[in-house]
Amino acid sequence: MGDILDSLTIALDVMSGDFGPRVVVPAALQALNHYPNLHLILVGPSAEITPLLPKHYQRLTIVESSSVIANDMKPSLAIRHSQGSSMRIALELVKNNQAQACVSAGNTGALMGLSKLLLHAIDGIERPALVAILPALNQRNTVVLDLGANAECNSDMLVQFALMGAILARTSLNIDNPRVALLNIGEEDIKGLDSIRAAASILKADKNINFIGYLEGNEILTGKTDVLVCDGFVGNVTLKTVEGLIKIFLSSTQLMTKRHSLLMKLVGHWLQKKMTKHFGHLDPNHYNGACLLGLQSIVIKSHGSANQKSFFAAIEQAILAIKHNIPERIATSLSSALPKSENN
Repeated sequence: MGDILDSLTIALDVMSGDFGPRVVVPAALQALNHYPNLHLILVGPSAEITPLLPKHYQRLTIVESSSVIANDMKPSLAIRHSQGSSMRIALELVKNNQAQACVSAGNTGALMGLSKLLLHAIDGIERPALVAILPALNQRNTVVLDLGANAECNSDMLVQFALMGAILARTSLNIDNPRVALLNIGEEDIKGLDSIRAAASILKADKNINFIGYLEGNEILTGKTDVLVCDGFVGNVTLKTVEGLIKIFLSSTQLMTKRHSLLMKLVGHWLQKKMTKHFGHLDPNHYNGACLLGLQSIVIKSHGSANQKSFFAAIEQAILAIKHNIPERIATSLSSALPKSENN
């Protein structure tokens, strides 16, 4: 990918995730090498960051932080005690227009709460949703939301997610009339929770949405829809289940390469090459980074267990969101698209 904009500035929560600076700093250096117009602000203690940097570095600034929000801390408590934390400072840099986006692998609930507090939701959006663009077996991509920001969702929230997902599909995937579906336990109209069926009724009546009905869990990677909507609890469990299965699938031939038989090793290497060629695009490391869609600014949530390759992918997601000016486009489109209905 060549130069996207004249200048890009992204704040990284260096202390977030399971591995903190050991993953974030190498990923940051990789991104700087890949994007010559990129400037990164690393938020964290310089004593932990500097030893991981080369002696001479450019387009990189360190901003000190004094604390870290733990992954197991309750969001309400984390927000109350967030002053001086690497996550809050990274978000404040976006709020103060010192950075165009923030990337963090930290506590999802705390990131959601602090983002809403500091950066605010777009008018008409009840709560932002975590969204990712997942690859499908037919080489198409599917926008999936919510992936964990909101464990419980009423029908209006699901409708808002559908509208935002459709806008993202048009903007980022260049799909003129994206197909929108709700994730459900069956395709029949009578199936599912009241909130899902109420959302379906609203979407069916909306002429601005190409609503195709319900999809079941076994159809997520088939490419049958361009936008798939669900609540955060179901979305998070579904995503992690799919990612786990893909990792097992892609690594299965490694067992063959470890056997003593030369023939088995040759067969294993051949199968690995074939599987990587046809299914390598499904590797979760390539699409790490979920955008908190519905905020007035760009916030990217990385997996807490992300390795360098995965966190680099999350930085790339931030760059793409900046390129497509996602918050402004969503705000503009939603101003006339949101239906008037009462919360359930």
